[in-house]
Amino acid sequence: MLANLRRAAIASAVFFLLLGLAYPLAETAIGQVFFSHRTSGSLTSNGSTLIGQGWTGSRWFTGRPDADDPTATGGSNLGPRSKTLVKDVAAQVTKLRHQGITPTPDLVTTSGSGVDPDISPADAYAQVNTVAKARGLSAERVRQLVTAHIEGPQLGFLGSTHVNVLQLNEALARL
Repeated sequence: MLANLRRAAIASAVFFLLLGLAYPLAETAIGQVFFSHRTSGSLTSNGSTLIGQGWTGSRWFTGRPDADDPTATGGSNLGPRSKTLVKDVAAQVTKLRHQGITPTPDLVTTSGSGVDPDISPADAYAQVNTVAKARGLSAERVRQLVTAHIEGPQLGFLGSTHVNVLQLNEALARL
């Protein structure tokens, strides 16, 4: 019995070293070498391109009305009959119209994750005139900026065409 216990302890130690230390360290090294920007959180000087950021004012493109706290992930779980959801959407529609933006469904509803960093090209184009006017730029110049930041689906078929709001606003700040 003592021999079996010794073999079990040795096997446990070997698998701990292989699967508990060597494998995770190898995966981390591969990620850092080949995907360092993503594995480091896709950080820029203004935040992460993977997490929705709060942009206020008509000088900036805004994303979906997601969580104010980027670390608080998760959707609201409000259903279509929720009075809170109806009130929130109505308030967002009023806010957008006051800024001169024609509301789109994605600009007035939250995402499933609560921290979506992307909007559709239609959502970005809906904000072009307001942003251009607030910054004293031509609408055509801002529209070109949006067009330059449209990203297609990953691998050509995963997801949909989108615009990362953080990257678009960083490019806008550089103008």
